[in-house]
Amino acid sequence: VQLQASGGGLVQAGGSLRVSCVASGRPFGSYAMGWFRQAPGQEREFVAAITWRDTYYADSVKGRFTISKDDSKNTVYLQTNNLKPEDTAVYYCAADERWSIATINRDRSYNSWGQGTLVTVSS
Repeated sequence: VQLQASGGGLVQAGGSLRVSCVASGRPFGSYAMGWFRQAPGQEREFVAAITWRDTYYADSVKGRFTISKDDSKNTVYLQTNNLKPEDTAVYYCAADERWSIATINRDRSYNSWGQGTLVTVSS
């Protein structure tokens, strides 16, 4: 599956942004879809994931970010609210065909990646 992320931009602290990721090539309804992010000089970290039965969040974004998907559009969304400067990063979407709950927050589990979209939060 090929992934194309979009929707990043510059936003002030406390603001909101929705990033999207469109999957092509195969229907992704059975996949785990994840969002990861990488800030300058830091390792890539898990943000959120969604499967057909549940959603998962990093503690740092729980209550502020919401992941959702529209299977009819092969699109996964990440709604980011109450953004903080430390949320500044390149956000990547990823797909995992053979997912498990135990590894859903591990980037090595995902075998398809989008190109990333930059979210910058100013203070």
